Amino acid sequence: MSTTTTEELSATTLLRFATAGSVDDGKSTLVGRLLHDSKSVLTDQLEAVERASASRGQEGPDLALLTDGLRAEREQGITIDVAYRYFATPRRRFILADTPGHVQYTRNMVTGASTAELTVILVDARNGVVEQTRRHAAIAALLRVPHVVLAVNKMDLVEYRESVFAAIAEEFTAYATELGVPEVTAIPISALAGDNVVEPSAHMDWYGGPTVLEHLETVPVSHDLAHCHARLPVQYVIRPQTAEHPDYRGYAGQIAAGTFRVGEEVTVLPSGRTSRISAIDVLGRAVREAWTTQSVTVLLEDDLDISRGDLLVPTKDAPPTTQDVEATVCHVADQPLTVGHRVLIKHGTRTVKAIVKDIPSRLTLDDLSLHPHPGQLAANDIGRVKIRTAEPLPVDSYADSRRTGSFILIDPSDGTTLTAGMVGESFASPEPVKDPAEDDGWDF
Repeated sequence: MSTTTTEELSATTLLRFATAGSVDDGKSTLVGRLLHDSKSVLTDQLEAVERASASRGQEGPDLALLTDGLRAEREQGITIDVAYRYFATPRRRFILADTPGHVQYTRNMVTGASTAELTVILVDARNGVVEQTRRHAAIAALLRVPHVVLAVNKMDLVEYRESVFAAIAEEFTAYATELGVPEVTAIPISALAGDNVVEPSAHMDWYGGPTVLEHLETVPVSHDLAHCHARLPVQYVIRPQTAEHPDYRGYAGQIAAGTFRVGEEVTVLPSGRTSRISAIDVLGRAVREAWTTQSVTVLLEDDLDISRGDLLVPTKDAPPTTQDVEATVCHVADQPLTVGHRVLIKHGTRTVKAIVKDIPSRLTLDDLSLHPHPGQLAANDIGRVKIRTAEPLPVDSYADSRRTGSFILIDPSDGTTLTAGMVGESFASPEPVKDPAEDDGWDF
């Protein structure tokens, strides 16, 4: 294990990143190599992997088993679930999400990348950019992941040729740039052999860039959400009814963005009622202000009707409320999403009835063209939707807030997650047409 001290860790930054790529591109092996070569694997974990590898007739440890923890994953040799791992170096702390490459589990890539500041997209040097590569690049762009690493893996199987790497890097970078990805860093690697993962490769002297770990340790990361639009989705109303605090009424939740201060005027949405913050409690201790990701209890000067699902915002910086939500979505369910589909929309801590009024377009990943008015979205499709909600929702643009600008659509019959949506994100949809579900009895 690393000998990094607690004091050193407290002074380092945290990077959340995800891996993505097609089946057998080597994502789990790359993650295992990062953990192994950065000395972030416990002895008993490594011994267990060595035993499992030996039982399968392998000469050395299969580092992919460090993340493929489910029995079904080990049996099939593919990643199914999102595997979250924590590790640290003296320069930075990391939370990584190893996401599945199989097209059936693309929905899990959306989950893993939704909170990531960086995505590592792997490509097999023998196959180049394939459809799943383009899909993962599109998802990274939609989720506004600020940094993308193209890891061209298995360079040992193409004799470490620079021309192979250059052609793949050029094709992917051009595609990602057209999607609007702000930054692409291409790195040639062999996860199995360890080339350019933690240590520089002795086989690719033509490459002068960073290793994967070096880039992860040095890429700029900004966690300064304290100056964003302040938002507190109410999760729970606390009324202890004790002799010491007979009139205590607090509104608890995790601050999604921004900073709240005692004395500040706030508005409760969607009702629009206003009051001032009289106190803020953090872990049972009174504070003058609290900021993003802190779990807090806010007390107000006035006795307002507030419940789970409401949103507390500064009055001077309140988002609009609307019953008409336009967004770009990634459909994650096997059941298609159709025009007229009755759904539940979950936004923050609020869940309301809604109906899909229109699907203006579906994105074609090969050439980024738009298929107008497809009528439905199938599993893994990316498209534009227009949704009418039964009650007003206070939504931000996803460009302004990844937390309060996102939502999921849920099947009301069985609770299945259907779609992940980003408010306002667009691939320049065509003009809408009159939807056929306008008079179906759910016309909110």
